[in-house]
Amino acid sequence: MYRFLLQCAAVGLMALLAPTPASAAKKGGVLRVYQYDSPASMSIHEEALNSAQNPIMAVFNNLVIFKQDVPQNRMDTIAPDLATKWSWNTDMTELTFQLRHGVSWHDGKPLTAADVKCTWDLILGKGTDKLRANPRKAWYRNLEAISTKGDTVTFRLKRRQPAFIALLASGYSPVYPCHVSPQTMRQHPIGTGPFKFVSYKPNESIKLERNAQYWKEGRPYLDGIEWTIIPNRSTAILAFIAGKFDLTFPFGITVPLMKNIKAQAPETVCDVEPANQSTNLIVNRDAPPFDSPEIRRAIALALDRKSFIDILAEGQGDIGSAMQPPPQGVWGMPAEMLTTLPGYDPDVGKNRAEARNIMEKAGYGPNKRLAVKVSVRNTPPFRDPAVILIDHLREIYIDGELETVETANWFPKVYRKDYKVGLNLTGAGVDDPDAQFYENYACGSDRNYTGYCNPEIDKLFDQQSMERDQEKRRHLVWDIDKKLQEDGARPILYHNRFATCWQPQLKGLTIMTNSLFNGWRMEDVWLDR
Repeated sequence: MYRFLLQCAAVGLMALLAPTPASAAKKGGVLRVYQYDSPASMSIHEEALNSAQNPIMAVFNNLVIFKQDVPQNRMDTIAPDLATKWSWNTDMTELTFQLRHGVSWHDGKPLTAADVKCTWDLILGKGTDKLRANPRKAWYRNLEAISTKGDTVTFRLKRRQPAFIALLASGYSPVYPCHVSPQTMRQHPIGTGPFKFVSYKPNESIKLERNAQYWKEGRPYLDGIEWTIIPNRSTAILAFIAGKFDLTFPFGITVPLMKNIKAQAPETVCDVEPANQSTNLIVNRDAPPFDSPEIRRAIALALDRKSFIDILAEGQGDIGSAMQPPPQGVWGMPAEMLTTLPGYDPDVGKNRAEARNIMEKAGYGPNKRLAVKVSVRNTPPFRDPAVILIDHLREIYIDGELETVETANWFPKVYRKDYKVGLNLTGAGVDDPDAQFYENYACGSDRNYTGYCNPEIDKLFDQQSMERDQEKRRHLVWDIDKKLQEDGARPILYHNRFATCWQPQLKGLTIMTNSLFNGWRMEDVWLDR
């Protein structure tokens, strides 16, 4: 026993003396990343794409943030950032934050509580300045007002909302400076984060440099980050294999492409994870013939979800509904519930027979087919599944023609409902129903592209949002998700799993398992070269 205890003590001492990742980290070097898309702007609060948010998250801080070294985002992984502490009032309608002292914006001006208030007044549309686009306004429909007192900020809610703090922890929720206009933030964002913005050249690059005055001592390690925009995915991957890049575009590699990378560069490190991003079908519910619930149901019944996963990801994907499936997803419904939903029966032949009957009753058939354009954003993750979708639609007398839309025009196009049928990728900024439901399914949300609106469902959104008991809330969420699928609000084709690959000299990066938006602060990343 004594020898055992001595051995344990020795192991413990060795653990204490072993260098921590922080002490082992090397300073210096520029991280080289490629990405395939040229975003419309550099303003996180106005963008809905990871091609803008992922590079620019490193420029900012939040009040609170999901821990960057924990793969799954959960309520218990929320950590202080610009706020050192926070507290709720007794009925959870007021959330108060104590701000960190000594933090400056990249232009040297001090961070104040007024900046926090200005940020959320801007999102709520209460400020003198206005956002050109406001994709996350729906997250904050329960926010009544923001008040300040010295170095504290209080968010006052219309009703109880325990998960409100999770919205603030997303990479989509940075604090903006009061003294910089939204117009400037689109082109040259000013933050408090570990990296300063240097330049954005559309279709060329996004460049960041180390913030030498960063408030977190010893961070960041890197001298800078360069994101090179290469629209052709094959060209970008070949450059990565040749060692010209340290990191691929986050969540940008399919499983077959990852295998090709590993075959040509065996030393490469790759991590395949779910992205909390669904590939889904959007249908303009106001445009004939898709204003017919039966036609929309026929389309949902035509889908062979497993085929998308097998063809595009060699079986590495997940069949699910609105919320990301477990175990990586915190709120997804169990598999046994999914099979009861329309179109989720694994007997695809039976589903499609029912769909053809619906189409025939509507006047369509082998000799009278429905021609329609299938609109997609002009990037591989959109185009590739759209080709398979078009093949599925042919089975029920619908002839789809692929219509590709450049990224800068994609969201304006779907906002104004200038489409009939589209294939969309929807990434959740937070794995929480308050983000997913209000943003994508609530009446009047800018990101509710199909125009789905059910006031009774909206009431259920509020009911689950107010529930303190997380197990009760989970069952409410499952019931709501079931109703959304039965209504055909936005048929989910499948949930994506993508690979992110990096060269072995890249250290300190954690890939999130239930968000593609929340893990790119990059202050702990370093290069061993």
